[in-house]
Amino acid sequence: MYKFPERLKELMDEKGLSQNKLGKDTSISQAEISRWLTGERKPTVDCLIMLSKYFKCSIDYLVGIVD
Repeated sequence: MYKFPERLKELMDEKGLSQNKLGKDTSISQAEISRWLTGERKPTVDCLIMLSKYFKCSIDYLVGIVD
C-alpha cells in the first residue's frame, strides 16, 4: 500500500508545518504539496530525496516500505 500522503502529513504535523511553510523551505509549490497529500499526484524521485533530507528520514519510510 502506498503510504506517502499519510507519512508526509504525519511528518508535517510533527514539525508543525503548514503546506505553505514546507513549500517555502523546500522550493516546492504549495499546490504540488496539496496534490501529494490528497493522492492526486506522486512526488518525483528528486522531490523524495529532498524531502528525506529535509525530514531526516529514509525514502523507504516516506513511501511506507519501512516503519
